[in-house]
Amino acid sequence: MPRTRTSARATEKDRELARRIGHRIREARHRSGLTQQQLAGDRYTKAYVSALETGIARPSMVALNFLCERLGLPASHFIDEAHPTWTRLEVDMRLASGDWLAAVDGYRALLDDDPDDSLRAGLLRGMAEATARLDRGKDAIAAASEAGRLYAAQGRDADAALARYWLAYGLYQADNEPDARSILIALLEQVRAGLQVEPDFEMRLLTSLAAVESHTGQATRALSYLEEARGLAADLDDRQRAAFLFNLAVGYREIGDFEAAIRAGTQGMALYRAAGAVFESARIENDLALAYLATGQIDRARELARGARTHIEETGDARWLSLVIDTEAQIALACGETEEALRLSGDAHRYAEASGNEPARLASILTEARALRRAGRADEAEARFGDAAGIARSSRVPQRLREVLREWADLRADAGDHRGAYELTSEALTVN
Repeated sequence: MPRTRTSARATEKDRELARRIGHRIREARHRSGLTQQQLAGDRYTKAYVSALETGIARPSMVALNFLCERLGLPASHFIDEAHPTWTRLEVDMRLASGDWLAAVDGYRALLDDDPDDSLRAGLLRGMAEATARLDRGKDAIAAASEAGRLYAAQGRDADAALARYWLAYGLYQADNEPDARSILIALLEQVRAGLQVEPDFEMRLLTSLAAVESHTGQATRALSYLEEARGLAADLDDRQRAAFLFNLAVGYREIGDFEAAIRAGTQGMALYRAAGAVFESARIENDLALAYLATGQIDRARELARGARTHIEETGDARWLSLVIDTEAQIALACGETEEALRLSGDAHRYAEASGNEPARLASILTEARALRRAGRADEAEARFGDAAGIARSSRVPQRLREVLREWADLRADAGDHRGAYELTSEALTVN
């Protein structure tokens, strides 16, 4: 099939889909009793809404999400579910609405049509984002690498930068933090040298660098990136600002500033709830539970963890469920409920293994080791600390490994094994 015909056919389908979406926006606006000016709010104009409704203009991802929130409808309402053939606009809409599995299917179908290099690059970049959102880092790396190469060959530097951002994201998920950091720093230098990209791109780079540093145990360095990004957050929409505040809350908690973590997390949770983002709100609830636990406010920590678990269970996300259950285990342990802590940490471990969540697996094993030590079951605690240390060594997170080794050393010292305790303490001191 000729490539030029493939591209032309997709464009015509996009026009038809834009007309159908526009018709549905108009219908939803009428049902809501809004004028075009009221729907436009203070972000868009009446003329723009009119152009959308008549199919003259094609809605951007940001515009569609804004209008969906004002109309109280999901983005999927405006996408033709019955249409049998994917179009580029429809797949992009799926991506923007968070339907990442459908987006992957759509991009794959469009790529099977053997589009020309210009269109292929865009499809691959979309595929990279969708697979990264699904925590499929290796797939994201493959798609983003090819997209970046194609964009570079076409001289489209800004698009290549966005593709390389998702390449870094995939590398981070694949535990290749050094290469992820190198790409992100190079992109940040390009942006600061004048590369024209999306308005929030610099802030996304800074928060991503913070995530990389946090994952490698460099909490202070991570927070410095977040503080640098703070000045760029004023122009974000509510969901983006909530995501930033979530990252900031995690950063504060990891350096031990729990009051600041609670302030940032509470603000972010309120923004997510106002936007109807239940899953994201639950993630902040879990982090807030850990911050409150660290300050000794057990009842509030338990309340937040319970709410987070309820919402995460509704989504069926095993990766995050493992983390939330481990939070509940830590709370139980703090309350002296050793057997309950062992039961919950075991549940968290099973969910972590089933979902391939290595950080959660390490956390659950460490919580179990602490509970066994508290219960006086020293031999079993010794074995679980050994398991935790093995995972921590392979995860390349120095701060976490030091934490495990020091607690394991304390266990050995209590048992009178001072030579063993010394060996573990010595290893902890050399971890970097």
